[in-house]
Amino acid sequence: MTAAPPTTASARLLGLLARDLPPDRLTTDPAALAAYATDRSGTRPDGLPLAVVHARRTEDVTVTLRHAHALRVPVVPRGAGTGLSGGATAGEGALVLDLARMNRVLELSPDDQLAVVEPGVITAELDRAAAGHGLRYAPDPASAALSTIGGNIATNAGGLRCAKYGVTRDSVLGLEAVLADGTVVRTGRRTVKGVTGYDLTALLTGSEGTLAVITSATLRLRPVPVATATLAAYFASFEAAAEASYALTQAGVEPALAELVDGPVLGAVDPALRERGAALLLVQCDGAGAAIEAEAVSRLLAPLATTVETTADPAEAEALLAARRLALPALERLGRPLIEDIAVPRSRLAEAAREIRAVSARHDVPVFTLAHAADGNLHPIIVVDPSLPRLPDAAWEAAGEIFALALRLGGTLTGEHGVGVLKRQWVADELGPAAHTLQRRIKEAFDPRGILNPGKCL
Repeated sequence: MTAAPPTTASARLLGLLARDLPPDRLTTDPAALAAYATDRSGTRPDGLPLAVVHARRTEDVTVTLRHAHALRVPVVPRGAGTGLSGGATAGEGALVLDLARMNRVLELSPDDQLAVVEPGVITAELDRAAAGHGLRYAPDPASAALSTIGGNIATNAGGLRCAKYGVTRDSVLGLEAVLADGTVVRTGRRTVKGVTGYDLTALLTGSEGTLAVITSATLRLRPVPVATATLAAYFASFEAAAEASYALTQAGVEPALAELVDGPVLGAVDPALRERGAALLLVQCDGAGAAIEAEAVSRLLAPLATTVETTADPAEAEALLAARRLALPALERLGRPLIEDIAVPRSRLAEAAREIRAVSARHDVPVFTLAHAADGNLHPIIVVDPSLPRLPDAAWEAAGEIFALALRLGGTLTGEHGVGVLKRQWVADELGPAAHTLQRRIKEAFDPRGILNPGKCL
């Protein structure tokens, strides 16, 4: 694939960027651009992007956006490209704004239990830096070893520990961001509490790069728990495991994580795991009462599961959690995953699981299912032949039925991955006409010329 000849506006933009940015900031070689056209969703846009700006400081972002805004050239902000909804895809004529090289931890304050970081900091690296002070960054997406803080904020990423500690938004205290015209704004605060003005920090978190480009974030850190206890319970069916996870909620148990993996996923990760059961429920309790809480969980699960194992050893716990963390890489070896991200009320998790299995059978489409069971967030993953030029109709039909199922059960199209391009056609169904119109007006207020990640989110 080759890049299209630049338009007059695009050519002018490239000239201005070459003039105003340091020489190592701009890439226009078509051979290098292909890697920036898509993200982990595998979505393939038409053509190649115009160029890539490799920002290293806020000033690089302001210069880029000021010129792009004046010339009405679309800009696609990008972190590590680990997004699963096509939110970082960039087709013909788009300028990619790569923030991965803005990767410094600017401040880490044990006294105030916060960190100030640039958007390109890898999530797991921030967690390791905080650990040196007896703290941790609570959000724990499965892609933590690869994904960036900026990308996590853009999609309001969830993760394994969100049952107890919330999603990314719950750990973001403040932001520095650049608006479409190059104006720098600062939102939020360094305090745990604060209600002055509208909550622009929360609005920008999860906005998928359509309202502003994040250039730094002030993040809440939390003490590392004094103890953890991890349980692995195998079940005869995924539905039985889902019902057991809801039994924990009914009993008032609040684990740090409760993750569900179905049999086909277990088989993809390791056939030996599949032989142990048709579903695996992983539960981790933390804090001073971890052992007592784990005993209560074990008592609740024992009559429902085929086997239950418990460990307080961190290494053994990580080995148990490996099946969940390795799920997506294992499925990527089987083909191209179309990764769905619905959430339903926790009381209806088992019902959703049963209906997803029926959808799979009805369309003869294999569906591999994971779940953040403690908050009702399901990942039904359709795997298709990667050599196909487009997704088969049966896969799209199955996905559409799964989205409709989520809404019918009182749930949502996306719990943590974002809308991107893959779910745009269903957004109005969830939001309703009045809210959808209001959100479009917000977009116009922040980005009146529509240059920021156009075609995404709304």
